[in-house]
Amino acid sequence: MRMAKLFIAFFVVLIFTLSHAVASAEEVKIGYINLGKTLDEYERTKESEKSLEKKLDKKEKERKKLVNEIKKLKDEIVLLSKKGKKEKEDIIDEKIKNLQDFDKELRSELQQERDEALRDILREINKIIRDYGEKHGYTAILNDRVIVYGNEAIDITQDIIDILNKRR
Repeated sequence: MRMAKLFIAFFVVLIFTLSHAVASAEEVKIGYINLGKTLDEYERTKESEKSLEKKLDKKEKERKKLVNEIKKLKDEIVLLSKKGKKEKEDIIDEKIKNLQDFDKELRSELQQERDEALRDILREINKIIRDYGEKHGYTAILNDRVIVYGNEAIDITQDIIDILNKRR
């Protein structure tokens, strides 16, 4: 936590130093963007999430099938002899392990897909922000997570969201 505060303080000092150095040469124009809002309102992000949800729904059907098999075996176990129970318990244990492996693999697979999609989306957003900044003569555009205060007049979030969604 202390390192984060030091980083923010350093970053603020750096921005002010940069703005004073640049101010002598030209007008300083700084903007900021709410990246979380941009991601939430960008249609590509919504499409990506829907795609992952569909995949999860498909996998959930497979998972329910495995769970039902385990329940069926547990129901059958009460009617068996000691020897039969032991064999069924071994089968149940194996099925439970398979279910756990399935869950772990599914979480990993979905997380990897989500991370890859997010990386691509962030690359696209960064390019749009960079192009927007160059086109409109910005000295710097900051992420709202690293600023303590930003007047709404320099918030370019909605402009970026509009540009992104018009491209789709």
